[in-house]
Order: sequence, then C-alpha cells, then structure tokens
Amino acid sequence: MTTKYRDDAAAALAEVVKDGMTIAVGGFGLSGNPTRLIKALRDSGATNLTIVSNNMGVDGKGLGLLLENKQVSKVLASYVGENKLFAQQFLNGDLDVEFCPQGTLAERLRAGGVGIPAFFTPTGVGTPVAEGKEVMEFNGKPAILERGIFADIALVKAYEADAEGNLRYRMTSKNFNPLAAMSGRHTFAEAEHIREDFLDPSLVETPGIFVQTLVQADETKDIEQRTVRSRQEG
Repeated sequence: MTTKYRDDAAAALAEVVKDGMTIAVGGFGLSGNPTRLIKALRDSGATNLTIVSNNMGVDGKGLGLLLENKQVSKVLASYVGENKLFAQQFLNGDLDVEFCPQGTLAERLRAGGVGIPAFFTPTGVGTPVAEGKEVMEFNGKPAILERGIFADIALVKAYEADAEGNLRYRMTSKNFNPLAAMSGRHTFAEAEHIREDFLDPSLVETPGIFVQTLVQADETKDIEQRTVRSRQEG
C-alpha cells in the first residue's frame, strides 16, 4: 500500500505553493475548515493569492488569517459578511472581489474537477453577476456563461481517510470540501482519523485520485458564533 501521508504539513505545502496561485478551500463558515493547512499556507508567506471559498472565515480565524497576513489579492466567494477585515480591505481597494451565487460556485468547482471549461446557467441573469458575461437563450429563457474553476491547489478537511487519500466527511462539515478537492491540480487533505487499511469503498466520498497529499488534521474546531442560554439558578 502506497501512502500520500506527510507528517509536516507546512513543509509539504511549501514544496508546491507559489506566489500568485489560485487556491480553492473547503469549509462553510468555520465548519469543515482545513485549519492546519490554512495555517501552513499562512506560514508559507506566499502572496498575491486568489482564494476560492464559500466565505473568508471570520476575523482571526479560518481564512481570516490570510487576510491578516496580507497574502490575498483576490477572493471568489458567495458570502463574506462575517469578516470586518475583509470589508476594510475591499473598501480600501486592497482586495479584488468576485461574488458568485452559492450554487453556481459549487457547480464551477465541480465543473473544473471533471474538466468542463464552462456552462450556462439562468442564475444571476439581470443582476450585477451577469455583467460582462455571455448570454444565450435556452427554451426561451436567458442564461449566462460561467467558467469552471481550475485551482492550482486545493485545501480540504475530511473526517476519515486512508493512506491512499480516499476521504469520508462528517455531516455538514462535508459542505464544499468534495468540490474543492476535485478542482485542485494538487489537493492537500487533512483528516481527523487516518486508517492504516483502506476505507470501505461504499463509504468513500472523495476518491484518492483527487488527493495528492494527506496530513493529520488540527484538533482545533472553532465555532463561528456561540449562543447559549443564561444559567438558571437551582
């Protein structure tokens, strides 16, 4: 059995990452974030990065770490409302932003993963999303051309993996991770549990063919917003 496992996430990423790369990152809010790999990317010092992700984390957590380190020049995302630093850099003109409807973003990542260069969708017609994009009619309805996303690197988080890089996710932390994994030319995956034997093929959600490097996941699981009831006196 061959292995894609590496002990040192920072060293493994440093061998591949370069300034100016496009990097797809799994996660939704802080759920399913590849925390260890994001920190390794921060520590690499790579700059002028284009980050493709549903959102950019929050201040001081998740992909917010890359914004703090001024490593990001462009963001392609569907939602960024929880990050004040993001808003500040965008308003200051330090950050180029391309907003993409969430379903379209998912499909653009999937399309890149299966080699589809572009597709037409009615989502966004008649809105700023459609500006500058080709429009065609299908069955009497307009649709805009969206391009598949082919990322140089993808960073994803899984619940369980084997040494061949086959991945399984847990509940809603799956989110954008399988799609990001497909889109990367070199995909780094971190997993909470790494098996010595093979995963049951019927449980594999991302086949190892999409994964080039595997590392042990960071134990940190940040919570975006913690809401609790006040304690009642007995």
